[in-house]
Amino acid sequence: MAKYRPKGPRGFSGFDPMALLQEVQRKMEEMEKALAEQTFTGSAGGGAVKVVLNGQYEVQSVHIASELLEEGDVEMLQDLLASAFNNAVAEVRKASEKNMEEIQKLLGPMAGLLGM
Repeated sequence: MAKYRPKGPRGFSGFDPMALLQEVQRKMEEMEKALAEQTFTGSAGGGAVKVVLNGQYEVQSVHIASELLEEGDVEMLQDLLASAFNNAVAEVRKASEKNMEEIQKLLGPMAGLLGM
């Protein structure tokens, strides 16, 4: 019976870890750019307050319904703004986590070795 002799460097048959890592890096850059161009909306008070962020957590716009300003309840407005902002941040995080899951799929078993 012939002995098995692995092919390629370091015993891997046709597997190039450096090529895989370069592909992952390219994919991550594409995803980061796409995420930065997306917008994410958080709202509170039944849509009376809306905050729009981009994928880099930069505020793009804030909408406050005029009725809230007429009421003059500053504390309520502050709470609604904080809630809307936090909702938008959560949306950006969800999209970022989805991207990371795609990268982990691309890496396969190597993800564990890289601490992902």
